Amino acid sequence: MKCTQYYPVLMTKDVTKTARFYQDHFRFKAVFEADWYVHLQSIEDEAVNLAILDQDHETIPAIRRGQGTGAMLLNFEVEDVDQIYAGATDAGLPILLALKDEPFGQRHFITEDPNGIMIDVIKPIPPSPEFLKQFAPEAVPA
Repeated sequence: MKCTQYYPVLMTKDVTKTARFYQDHFRFKAVFEADWYVHLQSIEDEAVNLAILDQDHETIPAIRRGQGTGAMLLNFEVEDVDQIYAGATDAGLPILLALKDEPFGQRHFITEDPNGIMIDVIKPIPPSPEFLKQFAPEAVPA
């Protein structure tokens, strides 16, 4: 299968509020906007996309309609996690995990969107020697 695009679709009761959250705090813009669906694209990288869908919309199979997005963690790898963290705390976003360095090669923090979807904002960093041996050579964080 040759995939031409891949992006998560978050199902929610409040499409407008959820879309606005990602636009205000994570630099997305709406490239398609309806009352039941908003397609967001990063203003910095058009290959980074996220969609917001009304959880009650008829395109959702009836067996799953109305359920919303369950436990989920979105990862955003960024160049300057410290700057994003400062902006998130200044904006009063809930901080579920404060900014920290991990031995497995990440400097990150975790916040959440209005639906309780966790957002892990990450800058890859060099891993500890213990974790370094677990990476394929081409995947070692710089």
